[in-house]
Amino acid sequence: MTALTVTLNPAIDQTVLLGHLRPGHVHRAQGVSFNAGGKGVNVASCLADWGDKVSATGFLGENNTLRFETLFMTKLIEDAFIRIPGETRTNIKLSHDGDTTDINLPGLTPNAEELQALVSRINALATTGTLALLAGSLPGGVDEGFYAALTEALAKRGARVLLDTSGAPLKAALAGAVLPFCLKPNRAELEQFAGHNLTSDAAVIEAARGLIARGVQLVVVSLGEDGALFITQSQVLRASLPVVHAASTVGAGDAMVAGIMAALREEAGLERIARLSTAFAAGKLTLAGPNLPPRGDIEALSANVKIQNIQE
Repeated sequence: MTALTVTLNPAIDQTVLLGHLRPGHVHRAQGVSFNAGGKGVNVASCLADWGDKVSATGFLGENNTLRFETLFMTKLIEDAFIRIPGETRTNIKLSHDGDTTDINLPGLTPNAEELQALVSRINALATTGTLALLAGSLPGGVDEGFYAALTEALAKRGARVLLDTSGAPLKAALAGAVLPFCLKPNRAELEQFAGHNLTSDAAVIEAARGLIARGVQLVVVSLGEDGALFITQSQVLRASLPVVHAASTVGAGDAMVAGIMAALREEAGLERIARLSTAFAAGKLTLAGPNLPPRGDIEALSANVKIQNIQE
């Protein structure tokens, strides 16, 4: 079973470490790091650390590919990105007070020919049983229904699609003829789609079950320090771990997606999916950049994940 991540709007993540953030004041940074990023790139990086083979595709600006190419070469990730004129954007992440403030810059704008080339590349990489992640925002000028059309095309090829996006692209994908196999919204993203606040587990579960009734098979709702809810047609689990000291919160959600994919590649049941993805997210918190601790450490974290069967 192959793994494929698709990132149309990647970025170089410039993470600036601050003790505290006070708007309108001068700050002296404690440090800065640069990492090849974007949701699908982060997921591919974590899967590679776990030991899984993974291909990554999308668009890169041909003027600044070095950080991405170094990551792919170092971690043995198949580099299937299409290079287009220009520079991949840099996103600024201010890490402070145990939290992260994101400043996301505009990305590349692929033309119709470049988009078609990407679709052809994805079709060439995806086969029956492929786990295909469609992740992140869409570049300017790309139709908001792009993920919806790609989900349908991939499903016809026998691939299972995981979708991690928000806003208009998520809404369009969930109005499509074929829905993704798995969704991983956070509470705010699910609230945005539902159109109202989801202030209780029951409300979150009801919203997720509405998606499952329409064809989604697994919905994972990340709840920050409250863990995550893992929802299928027949089961609801809450998974959580004690709060760990975070070296960086950047990419923790992407690490959870990588854990979901790693467990699905094992054909695991819901409890293993919940344990492994929670351990991936917790393990990533201890490291800067899109990186995981050694496999043994992740398995140890997985064994300590608290699982609660929620009875409705």
